[in-house]
Amino acid sequence: MVMPPSPSFLWRGSGYLAGGGPNGKHSGPVPQDRVAVPGALCFRYLFLLAGGGALAVAAMGAFAVLVFVPALGAVVLIHSLGPRHVHRPTFLFQMSWQTLCHLGLHYTEYYLQESPSTRFCITLSSLMLLTQRVTSLSLDIFEGKVEVASEAIGSESSLPKRLWKALPYCSYLLFFPALLGGPLCSFQRFQSRVQGPSSWDPRHSLWALTWQGLQILGLECLKVVMRWAVSVGAGLTDCRHLQCVYIMWSMAGLFKLTYYSHWILDESLLQAAGFGSGFGGSTGEESFVPDADIWMLETTHKLSLFTRKWNQSTAQWLRRLVFQQGRTWPLLQTFVFSAWWHGLHPGQVFGFLCWAVMVKADYLIHTFAKVSIRSQLMWLLYRTLTWAHTQLIIAYIILAVEARSLSSLWLLCNSYNSVFPMVYCILFFLLAKRKHKCN
Repeated sequence: MVMPPSPSFLWRGSGYLAGGGPNGKHSGPVPQDRVAVPGALCFRYLFLLAGGGALAVAAMGAFAVLVFVPALGAVVLIHSLGPRHVHRPTFLFQMSWQTLCHLGLHYTEYYLQESPSTRFCITLSSLMLLTQRVTSLSLDIFEGKVEVASEAIGSESSLPKRLWKALPYCSYLLFFPALLGGPLCSFQRFQSRVQGPSSWDPRHSLWALTWQGLQILGLECLKVVMRWAVSVGAGLTDCRHLQCVYIMWSMAGLFKLTYYSHWILDESLLQAAGFGSGFGGSTGEESFVPDADIWMLETTHKLSLFTRKWNQSTAQWLRRLVFQQGRTWPLLQTFVFSAWWHGLHPGQVFGFLCWAVMVKADYLIHTFAKVSIRSQLMWLLYRTLTWAHTQLIIAYIILAVEARSLSSLWLLCNSYNSVFPMVYCILFFLLAKRKHKCN
C-alpha cells in the first residue's frame, strides 16, 4: 500500500542468531516470565541489540541518537502503562518524534534549498521502520497477544531486574537484521526465533538464498536496460502526447525494479539471520509476509489487489493499525496516515490521496463489470484494458510520490498522463451516483 522506506545495502547476520523450531512452540500471549530470561538467551538478545547499535552508529553516525531515543522512550512507556492504555501514548510519541525529524528534512530541502546528508536519510528510513515495530508491539500488548507486567516509574524493583525485563523489547526494536530494511517481523515471531532451538536447514536456506540472489541479479540487469531507456528519452519537460506515456511507464518501471530488488535483498538478509520464512514456526506465531510478490503485482488487473500486495508487510501493518480501527472513511484515513508516515512531501500527499480515490473507483468498476459483462470475449477485453490502465495509474502514482519538488509534480499533472487517473475519477463519480440511485 505504501512506498518502501530507503532500503538497506548492509549485511545482517547468519542463521545461528535465531531459532524457532518445533521444540519452541507456544500458544497465546507471550508471558512475562518468558520475556525476562537469563543465560544463553540473554546473550542472544544482547548480541542482536549490540549489533543494532553498532550498525546504527556505522550507518548514521551522530544521527543514530534520533533512533535510540524513541526506542528507549517506547520501552519506558510499555513498562509504565497498563495494557489497555499503552497503545495510544506510544503511537503519539513515536509519530510525533518521527514527524519532527521529517520536518527537519523539509527545512533542509525546501527552506535551505540544500540536499540532506545520506546519513540523515538513512536515519529517517530506519526511524520509519522503528515506528512499524513500536506500533506493532503496542498493538500486540493492547490486544493481549503479548503480556507485559507494567511497573510504576517509582516502583521498588531493582535496576538490574528492570533492565532484564526490558532487554527483549530493546533488542526487538533495535535488532540489526531489521534495522535498515526488511519485512515487518512481529514481536511474537522475534521471540520465537530467539528463544527456540535453531531449525536452520543449510540446504533449504542455501537454495532459497541462491534463488533470491538470481532474482536480484535479473532485476539489476533489467534496471540497466530501463535506465538506458530513460536516459535516451526526452523527459516529461519535452514530451508530447503518447510519448509522455512511454516516458512515464519507463521511469516508473525503473523505480519498481529498484523496489523489487531491494525488497528481495532485505528479505534474503532477514532470512539469513533466521527471522524469515523457511524456519519452523510456533503455534501462535504470525506467518512471515514477504514484501514482493512480483508476478501478482505485474499481472493483476485490479488496482485494489495491487494495493494489498504492494510492500505487503507494510500494507498489512497499515490495515491493522489504521483501516481496522477507523470508523468513518477508513480507506481515506489509511492513505492519509501513509502520507504522514512517509513524510508529507507535496508529491506524497497528492500521490496517496489520488491512490485512495483510484482504489475506491476500482471497487465500483469491477463490481459493475461482474454484473454487466456476459461474453467471454468482452471479459477478456475488459481484463486487458483494466490491466493496462492499472499499470499506468500505478506508474502515475509512483512518479507523483517520488517527486521531490512542486515543479516536478506540476510537470506530471500537466502532462498527457493525467488522462488515466481522470478516467477512473469520472467512472467513480458516475458509478457512485448510479449506486446511490439504486439504493
